[in-house]
Amino acid sequence: MDASEAVGTSRFLAAGYGRGMREYSGSVFLADCPARLAIEIIADKWAVVVLFALSRKPCRHGELVDLIGGISRKVLTQTLRRLQGYGLVDRHAEAGKVAYVLTDLGRTLVQPIAVLTEWAHEHGAAVVGFQESQAN
Repeated sequence: MDASEAVGTSRFLAAGYGRGMREYSGSVFLADCPARLAIEIIADKWAVVVLFALSRKPCRHGELVDLIGGISRKVLTQTLRRLQGYGLVDRHAEAGKVAYVLTDLGRTLVQPIAVLTEWAHEHGAAVVGFQESQAN
């Protein structure tokens, strides 16, 4: 790639374009871009796992702890509160029982998370294999 191609490519990316993508205002490379905030939210490993769990059905806190291996109650509580603060999860209390459900906005992430999960299933072993080969 020569210098003019590099400049063209950076303008192309900065404008928010990509293969199969629509035109977007702003750029995820800019600190104040709303898309960047959305990416930061879902980049948290626990957020994605919690959202994926809630995509299956509403869950109580204890059910989520049992379902999600390796997450502490404290981290789960923090993650749920953060997701509530972004409008992705609702907390419903009925008859003394609290359950967490995805909001309409949260449900818009189900399909993208399913795609990421499928990629992880297909390529996870290759990533682990590469890491192991680098450790030797």
